[in-house]
Amino acid sequence: MNIFAQARASILSWAHTTPLPSADQAHPTFQSWHHFDPVLQWVSLPSNAGRDHAEPTRGGNTDLVLLTWNIDATSPRTQERVTDIVTFITELDPKVDIVFLQEVSRPALQQILKDERVRESWFSSERDDAAWGKQPFATMILLSKERFASYHNSQISNAVLGHIWRVKYPSHFDRDALCCDVFFPSPQESEHSTTRIRLVNVHLNSLPIKPSHRPRQISIVSAFLRVAGCGVVAGDFNPVLEEDAALIGSNGLTDVWTSLHPEEPGFTWGVHGEHPFPPNRLDKVAVLGLKPSNIKILEPKRLGDSDTSRFQQTDPIEDTPLWSDHHGVLCSFGLAKSE
Repeated sequence: MNIFAQARASILSWAHTTPLPSADQAHPTFQSWHHFDPVLQWVSLPSNAGRDHAEPTRGGNTDLVLLTWNIDATSPRTQERVTDIVTFITELDPKVDIVFLQEVSRPALQQILKDERVRESWFSSERDDAAWGKQPFATMILLSKERFASYHNSQISNAVLGHIWRVKYPSHFDRDALCCDVFFPSPQESEHSTTRIRLVNVHLNSLPIKPSHRPRQISIVSAFLRVAGCGVVAGDFNPVLEEDAALIGSNGLTDVWTSLHPEEPGFTWGVHGEHPFPPNRLDKVAVLGLKPSNIKILEPKRLGDSDTSRFQQTDPIEDTPLWSDHHGVLCSFGLAKSE
């Protein structure tokens, strides 16, 4: 083990009161959560907001609902597609607590951040593209204000925000993992006992490039989950090589789809025949130490082909883009640890 990597992880863990693994090729960079202020616009929450200012309140639902979606950075009419996706998400029942987005382009980010529904109801991992580096698109997390508390609204939620950071790992495309911790009252524990739940949003390397970085990327992510004790990793896993099929299980994680629907393919990409490749389940949810209760695939619609669209249909339907070339994945999981 690299002694410098171990020392760096120890210092960061202490400084941010956040357990981190000492992976040689993983470099955490902490950032802030953001909320919208009518005067100041999107502003950063204090770096110690949440965990150091509030304890989770007890009672209420103990399941989390997570939606992960690659929203497609290259298709046209980005602003309209993003608006339809946001509309769809806000109308889901049960309500979504956690939103993981991948392939968020800069125009998509601008559209998300100016949407009044996002401004009113969600904490955002981003307020601009400052943390993205040279990436043409990146990942993003939204957390519901109805479910998660910062230091200023802890009385209306049974969950509390922790720190958030990006992990640089080996990548052909300069990609990273977007990680955060949230805290819940521990089931059947003392009044002030909490459980740390680690959330990791990933867009793993694309294409069948060899040697593949995906094994190392999943190994690093699983190390971050293990040191936290329990959590979930979700996003676009891009399993395009035969070896990719075993990566989740070989790293001690549970693939929620294969656990709950072992006989169904669960394709999330290529199902409309729009690509010269066979359909694939690119988008996945995997958990460690948590009990999933439900998972389903959400099919994208076309602009103007749904009551949720706010835009008048003027083009022939075959010329109108889908919201994304990926399907979304909606997953519910309990906070009680699996036996």
